[in-house]
Amino acid sequence: MVLLALMQANSAVLDVEANCGAVDDAARRAAAAGARVLLTPELFPVGYAPLRVKAELDPAGLPSIRRTLSDIARRNGIALVYSLPAVTADDRWQITSTLVDHEGAELLTYAKVHLFGAEERKAFSPAAEPPGVVDFHGIRTSMVICYDVEFPEAVRAAAVRGAELLLVPTALSQGFDSVPQVLLRARALESQLTVAYANHSGTEDGCEFLGGSVIAGPDGSLLAAAGTAPELLFAEVSAAAAREAREEVPYLRERRPDLYGDWEARGSGAGRGSAEGRGSGAAGETAPAGDSSTY
Repeated sequence: MVLLALMQANSAVLDVEANCGAVDDAARRAAAAGARVLLTPELFPVGYAPLRVKAELDPAGLPSIRRTLSDIARRNGIALVYSLPAVTADDRWQITSTLVDHEGAELLTYAKVHLFGAEERKAFSPAAEPPGVVDFHGIRTSMVICYDVEFPEAVRAAAVRGAELLLVPTALSQGFDSVPQVLLRARALESQLTVAYANHSGTEDGCEFLGGSVIAGPDGSLLAAAGTAPELLFAEVSAAAAREAREEVPYLRERRPDLYGDWEARGSGAGRGSAEGRGSGAAGETAPAGDSSTY
């Protein structure tokens, strides 16, 4: 059994010192409560404002930010999940998440596959690698980022690789309450793993965030939930919970992946009605005021 801490907070766009200070304070409080790991929101150290971050953040400073965050983990004796931009060798900007252990050593990295909204797609490039899995205090642990978790395929990719705990930094704006309240619990249940989903709160660069961070168990139960304000959530998580759920109803073992690809290929030419209508300003989509929906 591992005590997991989740930080829901308001980030100051491009005020790295203040944001890292907030992470440090949360890490101190989480460690004092006995937590082994602290999950923080998407792009929290730099703030969630894709176009500003791309235009104004000097990527040469990213290694220093990563060292600062590793130092926070080491100084407080707690593992940490943080999310930052990364620049590939061919100069593509991506959104990433990193898990470091209580000594600040990197255990796992992931780059966001599904980008949401016009601003995010303009500032960043989508990745293509599947989520990795690492053993963390006896729990097989993986990560995806924000909009990724809304695709059952992304979560299932982690589950079939053995994940029992999925850590999800996110940046979800007002107007999408059903994502943490309904969809996250469904993802946890259908892939039978614990899902922790850490969101921003308050307003950043004109975007009003939902808050509403959640931790859902492998049976779909709600282990912890936040309101709209900054909050530090806690929940006990275990490998046993995932294994017991998978024994009781063996979704993963009884899958028929040999059929699903064929079904999808045979259905690809079928006519479809419009499925648009939510998003952040792409043609045919509607968004809350200000074109600030974020994932």
